[in-house]
Amino acid sequence: MAYQNIFTQVQVQCAAHHGVALRPGSSERETQTTFSYWLGKIGDAQVGPIYLGVTGVVSAIFFAFALLIIGLNMLAQVDWNVIAFIKNFCWLALEPPKAEYGLSFPPLAEGGWWLTTGFFLTASILLWWVRTYRRSRALGMGTHVSWAFASAIFLYLALGFIQPVMMGTWSEAPPFGIFPHLDWTNNFSIKYGSLYYNPFHCLSIAFLYGSALLFAMHGATILAVSRYGGEREIEQAVDRGTALERAALFWRWTMGFNATAESIHRWAWWFAVLCPLTGAIGIILSGPVVDNWFDWGVKHGLAPPR
Repeated sequence: MAYQNIFTQVQVQCAAHHGVALRPGSSERETQTTFSYWLGKIGDAQVGPIYLGVTGVVSAIFFAFALLIIGLNMLAQVDWNVIAFIKNFCWLALEPPKAEYGLSFPPLAEGGWWLTTGFFLTASILLWWVRTYRRSRALGMGTHVSWAFASAIFLYLALGFIQPVMMGTWSEAPPFGIFPHLDWTNNFSIKYGSLYYNPFHCLSIAFLYGSALLFAMHGATILAVSRYGGEREIEQAVDRGTALERAALFWRWTMGFNATAESIHRWAWWFAVLCPLTGAIGIILSGPVVDNWFDWGVKHGLAPPR
């Protein structure tokens, strides 16, 4: 067979695979399988079966409630004009309560809808986490995916729950919206003396760029040795073959050191997980512990004196 690359992939289709047997007491998988030529261009051509279970169904319902509340509030802001809603979608937002309400439940039109949405969205995300954990255990997998997801959830909770509660007001939290959320990010940084001087924010950015670099390097390496079966990484890990030998030699030649087929995934996993984890710590410290990061930086020699 001629050498295959990213532009000339081979799609292998056979009888649909329904996966391992379900454990006793599990609900049935919700869908049958089908195949998609175009999905096969970027991944596996088989679609389904999907398993939702109780947590998946409740999570989807709660997410739909949150999305519906946000959408209806945004529609109300443009007098229920669908065209205006589409045109102004990126600028519309569901804002948190004002500072005067503290941590109380305000009238719906003055932040109550934001709190209600936050409840449904948070419940949906946490239930989805439970679903990922339970599906991993049901398949006999490790729970690495769930804990990586938990790191992102921690950042979400730090922004919308933990830091606002520690500050005693929901007004600290970001709004639900695209551009308003970006404005909130900018204003949050200014309010607390520039997050550029927040060491945990610095670590978060380092892990962000680092994980992007690691994933790009790893993806490029495996594609480069796919002609030798490099994408069969488990085989390469337990019985090192031509592909991994060449990949290892390439990195030893270019930078003097190489990861293994297993360790590169551990490096990438930790870099990716530590990005939101350190970012969340930086958010939580902003306000309750440090009220001005520039002044903190001056005190600790990270920023020039005013």
